[in-house]
Amino acid sequence: MSADLAVVIVNFNAGDHLRLCVASLYAGAGDLDLDVVVVDNASRDGSVEAAAEAHPAIRVIDNPVNRGFAAAANRGIRETDAPFVLLLNPDAEITGGSLEAFVKVAKERPRAGALGCLVRNPDGSLQPSARRVPGVGEGLAHAFLGRVAPDNRWSRSYTMADWDRSSEREVEWVSGSAMLLRRTAVVEVRGFDEGYFMYVEDVDLCTRLRGRGWTILFTPELEVTHEVGVSARSHPRRMAYEHSRSIYRYFSKHVATGPGAALRPLARAALWVRAALVARRSPEDRVAGPRRRPR
Repeated sequence: MSADLAVVIVNFNAGDHLRLCVASLYAGAGDLDLDVVVVDNASRDGSVEAAAEAHPAIRVIDNPVNRGFAAAANRGIRETDAPFVLLLNPDAEITGGSLEAFVKVAKERPRAGALGCLVRNPDGSLQPSARRVPGVGEGLAHAFLGRVAPDNRWSRSYTMADWDRSSEREVEWVSGSAMLLRRTAVVEVRGFDEGYFMYVEDVDLCTRLRGRGWTILFTPELEVTHEVGVSARSHPRRMAYEHSRSIYRYFSKHVATGPGAALRPLARAALWVRAALVARRSPEDRVAGPRRRPR
């Protein structure tokens, strides 16, 4: 018999965060029967072993190499059969609300293909985990100004900064750091696009779900605290380039199509400049050589 809820955690060197993440799941499960799967992308820090020792009920799937988030998430989804799948980052913990209430909302909204929840930073401030898909101009403005002037009007529009996240509403995309998926919906669109190594795969998935008539819903019935970027900290420069590469992939797939394809060289150049600027501000990557694929 299927579990009530499958939980897929993609892990890469998350340290003790993973153990705490899993503990929060079981503490917040209530009467739900959980099937918790950790897909590990070739970690070397003992995080999976520590989590499995503390929580023997979890299942661990080992990838011999780091396949990135999208491919690992798809593998975890395929290895489960519950009607709903919660994707949760290993550096996230459930800190409020309940999984039961979260799943109940999904059951009551049969056309909701993906649901996001209230996400906070460790200091209690809100993370804009539910957003709009920006237009080209707005996206470029946010890409270049978001880090240096986060309160600019383009970034505020994109992140829906004037909304306090206290109410349920349909949105255009929700973050994969804590995303509940309806299995029938994610199967219909064939899961995540594995051409994304890291970043933007959640935007792409939500865009494809909306294109097939599914809705994307935000609800504050579950609250998660998320310490952003734990697994990416060892490779900050490469992650800057990976982020821009993913933005370009999304732009090419969903925006610069038909006659708009002529914009692709300009977008590629702009995103490469953005990545170089971000990487220049990042500390030296001391873990892997400059020609190795980011992990």
